[in-house]
Amino acid sequence: MSMSRAERLMQNAEGFDAIVIANDGEPFLDSTFWYITEQNSGCFEGCYAVVKKDGSMDVIVNILEEETARTGKGDIKVYRSRDDLKSFFTDALKGCSKVGFNVHSASYASVMGIKKLTEMEFEIADASDPLARTYAIKDEREIAATRKACEISSTVAKELPGYLSEGVSEKEVAARMDARMRELGGTGNAFDTIAAFGPNSSQPHYMPGDYRLRQHDAALFDFGTKYDRYCSDMTRTVFLGEPSDIMRRAYEVVLEAQDAGIATYRAGAKACEADLAARAVIDATEFKGKFIHSFGHGIGQDVHQPIHVSPKSEQILEAGNIVSAEPGIYIPGVGGIRIEDTILIKEDGCERLTSFPHELTII
Repeated sequence: MSMSRAERLMQNAEGFDAIVIANDGEPFLDSTFWYITEQNSGCFEGCYAVVKKDGSMDVIVNILEEETARTGKGDIKVYRSRDDLKSFFTDALKGCSKVGFNVHSASYASVMGIKKLTEMEFEIADASDPLARTYAIKDEREIAATRKACEISSTVAKELPGYLSEGVSEKEVAARMDARMRELGGTGNAFDTIAAFGPNSSQPHYMPGDYRLRQHDAALFDFGTKYDRYCSDMTRTVFLGEPSDIMRRAYEVVLEAQDAGIATYRAGAKACEADLAARAVIDATEFKGKFIHSFGHGIGQDVHQPIHVSPKSEQILEAGNIVSAEPGIYIPGVGGIRIEDTILIKEDGCERLTSFPHELTII
């Protein structure tokens, strides 16, 4: 029988007596709570998963969340009062001297509240690394959900040329994309959709505005949906009318750079290899220095997870990792090109989970 996610977490958490994953309330909600409990509904404000050294898990929830909690994993404890909560935590953390928290998402108030509530002496430790190493390797259910999210966003990517005409605004197209992803079965955006036209496309994290599409503009779209809590992430760049020579050249270089990076993706490869391969392609051209971010990142229930496909990354890719492949060239005042896919790492290579026409597209 395969290990539970909680058991895998504690295998990666040497020296920890327990790990507490806390959902305090908006905006301090932690995707690892749903990951470890395998629930996919409910908001779970004021709910906690306490994973013990042996891989067993107490899931401590308020009465609002009891029904949903029972659809997932763990020993469900329902509190109706502060005394209940104190009793459950004191029991779950009995004998613990080192207790881990996900410091990137647990609020200070939540962590200190648990310490004060239990009146116990334990060391508060950062558990973000063992958590990241655990959820970096996706199981079949996670891969299936990501695959579905990628199918939804890929459909929208293929439809994009039909959404575009002279005079349409960035905000209008972004809103249409978001609605379409929902229509196709997405359960919310993976992140705020980027729609950047003309010179705005040189800003990698641009927020759609009132700019209206003009002839010869690049139109860059970076977007993703969620399906069963798992994210897709992709970027497509197209042109309204004939692009300028420099933008046409930039597109071809980015496409070549993406292929070079993806060619290195396989289990056992250094994560830096993909970035360095793509960067070598770009830096051998007139666009040297115009690739201003890393080649990729991990993707899961959060659209950015800590696999760093960057020049200085020391991480080794493993089968079951899901990462982006997104080189870009950015020319301030002129425009930018980015091409991105979501990629599953396999033992003998990789698989693109997103798909759209990658060749230069003129509308």
